[in-house]
Amino acid sequence: MNQVGIFFGTDTGTTRLIGKKMAKLLGDELAAKPLNINRASLDDLLQYPALIIGTATYAEGQLPGTATNIRSGSWLDFLPQLEGADFSGKTVAIYGLGNQVKYGDRYCDAMFELYSLFKGLGANIIGSWSTDGYLYSHSRAVIDDRFVGLALDNKNQGLETEQRMRGWISQIKPELQAALEHNTALA
Repeated sequence: MNQVGIFFGTDTGTTRLIGKKMAKLLGDELAAKPLNINRASLDDLLQYPALIIGTATYAEGQLPGTATNIRSGSWLDFLPQLEGADFSGKTVAIYGLGNQVKYGDRYCDAMFELYSLFKGLGANIIGSWSTDGYLYSHSRAVIDDRFVGLALDNKNQGLETEQRMRGWISQIKPELQAALEHNTALA
């Protein structure tokens, strides 16, 4: 499939809502319909040359899943499917949601978990984002003074969400399009 696949893990629906807004910003020709990771298979992810993946941070900086009281399952429950998978040649952008006031010592840490995992599986990770304007005290999702993807705090900085999302999509869109064009050339 020569579109950008968008996959998210959610409980309250905010990560899903952000994924849907991103798909709309990219347009129907470029973005596939966002899909909850609890309804996806490894083959679903592998069919796309480029992915946008999203997660909220739960508990002590974990990915969501049944172990973090997400009844319908999420990223933690999907991880076993990724064992031994090869994402070489795939382009992956990551977004994460967190609460930098209440959980400022582990803000968007789950985003780092996805970053480490997909990077370890050979993916080309794009979309690092500036830490300017955030209020957190610590985040594992910061490497070289930048978030590994788009960090959002809808609760405390909800007025910033739309602008940050638009800025991030315009930043990553050329790289996503290049991944799709490269995939077309290989076909």
